[in-house]
Amino acid sequence: MNTPQHGTPVVPRALRGTAGVVFDTDGVILDSAKVHAAAWKDAFDSFPPLRGRPPFDVRDDYLRYVDGKSRLDGARAYLESRRPRPSAAEVAAVAADKEALFTARLREHGIEAYPGTVRLLRALCAAGVPLAAASASRHAGELLDRAGVREYFHTLVDGAEAARLRLPGKPSPALFLEAARRIGAPAAATAVIEDALAGVEAGRRGGFAVVIGVDRSHTRDTRAELLGHGADLVVDDLAELLEPEE
Repeated sequence: MNTPQHGTPVVPRALRGTAGVVFDTDGVILDSAKVHAAAWKDAFDSFPPLRGRPPFDVRDDYLRYVDGKSRLDGARAYLESRRPRPSAAEVAAVAADKEALFTARLREHGIEAYPGTVRLLRALCAAGVPLAAASASRHAGELLDRAGVREYFHTLVDGAEAARLRLPGKPSPALFLEAARRIGAPAAATAVIEDALAGVEAGRRGGFAVVIGVDRSHTRDTRAELLGHGADLVVDDLAELLEPEE
């Protein structure tokens, strides 16, 4: 656990009184959402049964159908929005293509953590707040390692763990509840930080003390949607939660 910090540790006002914090990974900790979105676009736009249909929109369609969900759930949701009753084989084919495209982009470009998120992680660790990372992605551990931030977290519940435990995907709160359980914090005293609509809805359904939405799109519409799906407050960057002296 990395806890180097000078002076008196201060928990940000929005998180005071919480027994722990659960962070989503893509779009909250890691600048990886745009890589996922680009891979989804290539996979959907090149899928033969969708040719001639409106192309995948990397902002609106990504947020509405695939963000925060497992690959299979995301592929199914988008395909169902474009054509009735896609087969299991079609869903699996698109999901596999997206996985290959994402992995190739990851190898070529890598992933970085958002600086504002790193500042918040350092402040919370210095104050002794237990932290968990939770993600529907099976790549989450590798990405956190590559970005140099895995050491801040007491536990990680990723897509592989979710599959092993047969946890339902978001907007079910099961993933977040498992992460909170592992840091010994009841949901009613735990904060969730998410950027996906399904994720903030999961936090609200799970009865978490505070649900913070992160709007990387910086638009009025996405901010309103995050609030509408259950966020208590929405920030453009997690550094906004820090006090000036931090």
